[in-house]
Amino acid sequence: MQRNQLGHSDLIVSQICLGTMTFGQQNTLSEGCAQLDYALSEGVNFIDTAELYAIPPKAETYGETERIVGHWLQQRGRREDIVLASKIAGPGPDWIPHIRGGNSRFDASHIDAALHDSLSRLQTDFLDLYQLHWPERQTNYFGKLGFQAPVDESTMTPVVETLQALKKHIDAGKIRYIGLSNETPWGIMQFTLVARQLGLPEIVSVQNPYSLLNRSYEIGGAEISYREQISLLSYSPLGFGVLSGKYLNANQPAQARLTLWPHYARYTNPQAIQATKAYVELAKANDLDPSQMALAYVNSRSFNAATIIGATTMAQLQDNIASQKLNLSAEVLAEIEAIHQRFPNPAP
Repeated sequence: MQRNQLGHSDLIVSQICLGTMTFGQQNTLSEGCAQLDYALSEGVNFIDTAELYAIPPKAETYGETERIVGHWLQQRGRREDIVLASKIAGPGPDWIPHIRGGNSRFDASHIDAALHDSLSRLQTDFLDLYQLHWPERQTNYFGKLGFQAPVDESTMTPVVETLQALKKHIDAGKIRYIGLSNETPWGIMQFTLVARQLGLPEIVSVQNPYSLLNRSYEIGGAEISYREQISLLSYSPLGFGVLSGKYLNANQPAQARLTLWPHYARYTNPQAIQATKAYVELAKANDLDPSQMALAYVNSRSFNAATIIGATTMAQLQDNIASQKLNLSAEVLAEIEAIHQRFPNPAP
């Protein structure tokens, strides 16, 4: 398993990161532990979770994913063998009222509470990486491409206050490094410049969507990764499983995520379906598994430190982890670029 340095930190992470958001909803405790066992046996050392999980978020399963990971850690005693990442939720009064009243803020009191609870559920004394799950401010993320000026930002926590709150926990040994998620280039640079100017902890990573259906990180983000040594952690590299091709021709596989929760329509608009069909045909024409081709492309990007995979079955997990052994030919890469030119970022 290839391993990469995470940004300008001293963390060395596996090319494949095990995402865990299905634990506690689509996957049971025993299934989650089995996935963790297998991933480590294949050289994966990077585990990503969040207080928000399981997905889809609801009060009944809030924090359940972290509890499963914590149970596994307590049972296996493998804390020193892994790089463990989690996230504090941002505001969401209309969809996560069960998390601090839907009014989560990145201020000292909310960070204190969220971090304390995550550490307790995970049964660990520290996190290697603690991330802000999405911006507190109103901006374009979660599939929103265009920016609209916010009406009121009077309650937004200043970046300096957020960094000072995080520094307190870094100094206490509860956090090693910090990162962002679902961020824009402006947000990444704002955190970077404020930290640098005031001698506060700098972010080492940003966890954003990146896949054959959404390469928008290349517009601004990739240059920041290169020049500032801030690694991308790519999530949804298969577009909620769409790039496997299993949903083509209006198929709805039993127990598949988009069959169970069709409102997650980010990767299933008409343009994304056309692009997916082209990528699947390209893979099959070259005797490649469509999922592995899609993952191998993400794995090959120099600004990407780790590709976050999520699986509901052991077969999916095995295939996804095996993608790190696949090197795409120059011809396949050229064909991927040709398809991208026809269907640029159809599912941002």
